Amino acid sequence: MSTAAIPGAQLPVRTPGSRARGRHRRPERPEVPVGAAPLVLAVPAEATPEAVAVVDELISVIRGEQPGIEMLAGWLPTTAAEPAAQEERDDQDAPQTQPGHTAPTVADLVARASELGLPAPVLVPLATGPHDFLAGLHQLATETGAQVTEPLGPHPLLAEAVHVRLSEAGLARADRARLFAIATAADGVVLTTVGGEEAAAAAGVTGVLLAARLAVPVVAAALDVPGSVAGAVEHLRATGSQRPALAPLVIGPEVGGEALLAAAEETGCPSAAPIGAYPTVGQLIASVYLAALPEPAEPEPVAEGPRLPAQAAGEASEEA
Repeated sequence: MSTAAIPGAQLPVRTPGSRARGRHRRPERPEVPVGAAPLVLAVPAEATPEAVAVVDELISVIRGEQPGIEMLAGWLPTTAAEPAAQEERDDQDAPQTQPGHTAPTVADLVARASELGLPAPVLVPLATGPHDFLAGLHQLATETGAQVTEPLGPHPLLAEAVHVRLSEAGLARADRARLFAIATAADGVVLTTVGGEEAAAAAGVTGVLLAARLAVPVVAAALDVPGSVAGAVEHLRATGSQRPALAPLVIGPEVGGEALLAAAEETGCPSAAPIGAYPTVGQLIASVYLAALPEPAEPEPVAEGPRLPAQAAGEASEEA
């Protein structure tokens, strides 16, 4: 039995794993059907060099896990930047973010797939939970026939990624052993996310999984709700935490570094880095996409056609 990366699952789900052949053999990868819809990773951010670097690394991880997936990143610029970006797209296929790199929007890629006669893409939001940009993404899908998956979280793989980032910052044990502790380890964690109170509520599920890994209290807060992070820190301190820390439940592009820095300065708490291109995030994106594909149709039984008289006679003589 194995814990599967099932999209939308709020808690780990035990499902039968595929049996490997030989010792220490990895399970076979699920096959991507021939002619499957392409994957468009919907990134709610401007295509800055920093954001592009994170997304490109994630795409590299996904292609390493599932070479058969056809995928590209589509960007969702902010409302203030859209008019300028649109004018530039009128002059060329996509705006340039840096030499040799183009940044098509999600709408660009959906339209391009239609022009090439490809199936409508599967749009996977690069978000760990509810977010304001999802409404526009669903509207685009309704207009074009594309399919939008659920966000990446809550999910155990995200809890694992946050745990690793905390350990890299010296704020948590690198493993789950409770036999030792380090002096700088946090004794309480605020899981910070973006997307308002709804996102913070959804992050609470991942927080429960993270608390089980760290054996310390974890509460969730929204970076884009004034006072949310500070209130969560005060709650931890009021319940006995002396060394609270911040743990971003964000991939990176969907939130500016200024917001993370401001939260740390406001609360006086150390903060781990965003999840970034942690390998399990790539695995999660691939699993979300594969789960959205239709089940392959079973081959229909071949109907037995009419037989020639000589063939029927031959079979009758054999039976005799």
